[in-house]
Amino acid sequence: MSGVQTLEVTQDEGDQRLDRWFRRRFPHVSQIKIEKMCRKGEIRVDGGRVKPASRVEAGQMVRVPPLPDEAEVREKPAARSRVSDADAKLIQSCVLYRDDQIIALNKPAGLPTQGGTGQDRHVDGLAEALKFGLDEKPRLVHRLDKDTSGVLLLARTRAVAAKLTSAFRDRDTRKIYWAAVAGQPKPQMGTIKYGLLKAPGHGARGEAEKMICIHPAEVDKTPDAKRAVTDYAVLSALGGRVSWVALVPVTGRTHQLRAHMAEIGHPIIGDGKYGGSGQENLGDGWGAQLGGEISRKLHLHARSIRLTHPVTGKLLEITAPLPPHMAKTWELLDWRESDVPADPFEELE
Repeated sequence: MSGVQTLEVTQDEGDQRLDRWFRRRFPHVSQIKIEKMCRKGEIRVDGGRVKPASRVEAGQMVRVPPLPDEAEVREKPAARSRVSDADAKLIQSCVLYRDDQIIALNKPAGLPTQGGTGQDRHVDGLAEALKFGLDEKPRLVHRLDKDTSGVLLLARTRAVAAKLTSAFRDRDTRKIYWAAVAGQPKPQMGTIKYGLLKAPGHGARGEAEKMICIHPAEVDKTPDAKRAVTDYAVLSALGGRVSWVALVPVTGRTHQLRAHMAEIGHPIIGDGKYGGSGQENLGDGWGAQLGGEISRKLHLHARSIRLTHPVTGKLLEITAPLPPHMAKTWELLDWRESDVPADPFEELE
């Protein structure tokens, strides 16, 4: 059993949920244990009480109460996790790219990246089936929302994880998302710069989390608001009713793409949280459903990622095929992947 510790949140660890920070530092401590320690006030940040979903920032000090030793936890059979054969087959089928340092997955829509309240099946847990001969499971270096599909990178060693985390933090990677959005954004290409602020009162433990857009001129005056920037390009439009857009998150805030597109009046199809559940809004906006044969699932996909390999130094580009519900929509709307550039922003750089 360890004693009380006070640990500083490093630059690499900032802007994430407390429970996720805790699990990365102490992977042998369960989510249930973390939630219990928060409720009892045993875990504190800068001296104040916190919730598991509270976000920690670089430089903050976290009080960590006495914890059981890792060896003690491992001795308990209940603490051992095993990925079922079916889940192992599922997650292994998602592998797009693999070498000795990196694994890239095409994360399915509906599968959380990490565990949380009510989430006991997620990529981080299933990564036990992605060791492929190594002793340790691969580590997450970024995340995708539960309902967003597409390219997700994992590092196979601690050193590579540190390098990839730095690359994401320093924006040395390029991520392009594809989405179907209501209406037709104008102009055809643009940049959205609304800041983002977490809405109050959306679940004691972070469930139903939602972000509010703040006008760029008001961000610095708004406590806890963070600047956010998204580039977009319309790739195809269908009668002004629905458009295929490419999105680049210049910053990486929670729900950034979803909140930004809704704020400019063009919510992502299937996004009930930010776009409403109707087929249209009377007034100046659209709803997030198209009706008919179009799926009600979120139409947001992390299409590709480009980065410098952290070990070989070579340029690495990974592309993920559309999930089934988006592929069906593309077919219904007669949108063809071969008709659009891989990076519509490239000529502007």
